[in-house]
Amino acid sequence: MPLIKNGAITDDPWQFPAEDGPMPETGSVAVSLTQWQREKAVLLARSTPLGLLLTGNDSLDNIVPNITAYDLIAFVFPTFQDGRPYSMARLLRERYGYTGELRATGDVSRDQFLFMYRCGFDAFAVSAGNVIEDWLRAVSEISIWYQPTNDPRSALTTLRHKLHALE
Repeated sequence: MPLIKNGAITDDPWQFPAEDGPMPETGSVAVSLTQWQREKAVLLARSTPLGLLLTGNDSLDNIVPNITAYDLIAFVFPTFQDGRPYSMARLLRERYGYTGELRATGDVSRDQFLFMYRCGFDAFAVSAGNVIEDWLRAVSEISIWYQPTNDPRSALTTLRHKLHALE
């Protein structure tokens, strides 16, 4: 599965061990919330990057106390209709100040790239298509927004204020 990060295709250094499988001894690992809760002490003792693999059913309350421990938080979109990870991503970035990689996985399509990006996702594991061309086209389709987000582009009200300040 291709991984888009920072607008380019990149290799994925992360391992996602099965819920009931053995934990890799070396390398970056991303575990489910259940695995994290069960093996927290062991995972924190590792000297390699740590990540979480979450679903829309998981509660951020369970991860926020250790938010600086995670280099990656990946959300699984089981279907394009599940929008809960969008809200969770915004909360992680804007309320909790998470600066690590936020990855969208699962049913991630070109139509969602821009909106996921605006909510704070910076990496996308996608299954098919002209991945990088789709990504670049998607994130540049709309250039002016009414609402501010984590996206570096200014909202329309900010642009209006800047324009009036120049007059």
